[in-house]
Amino acid sequence: MTNHIVLYEPLMPANTGNIARTCAATGATLDLIYPLGFELSDRNMKRAGLDYWDNVNIVEHDDLNAFMATLPSTEHLYLITKFSDLIYTDQDFSDTASDHYFMFGKETTGLPEDFMHQYRDHCLRIPMTDKVRALNLANTAAIVIYEAVRQQGFAGLEEHHVYPHDKWK
Repeated sequence: MTNHIVLYEPLMPANTGNIARTCAATGATLDLIYPLGFELSDRNMKRAGLDYWDNVNIVEHDDLNAFMATLPSTEHLYLITKFSDLIYTDQDFSDTASDHYFMFGKETTGLPEDFMHQYRDHCLRIPMTDKVRALNLANTAAIVIYEAVRQQGFAGLEEHHVYPHDKWK
């Protein structure tokens, strides 16, 4: 089982770099749906991801249809949007026999409206006040992926960090 953070046409390289670092920390795959608003060699993206790039599995897709064609089913496809009555914490992500795909839209316009309508039963939201239009994309991805790995018992993640020195005892 693999969790996937799927970015639909991301525009901001620093967001994608930060999300890549979150993928490295959680073992998630980063799926990028073209076109991107930057080059993968962008130094802002590379800087945000620090030196973790070797630990990130990045899968590139030519467009939304090409991405959808790679899914074995849409059962575990989740569209993260503020336009949903379903809250992400109410969803069961504990199935460790299947991959889970958490799709996030473009920073400026989100996911295509017709696509969200087609998969409206797969839409999830993070509650927030009406004082902001949206949360930062990298923060949103981190919130959702960590809920998924929590429900999956933090499988494959280090739950207790062993300090290298006795000074912490």
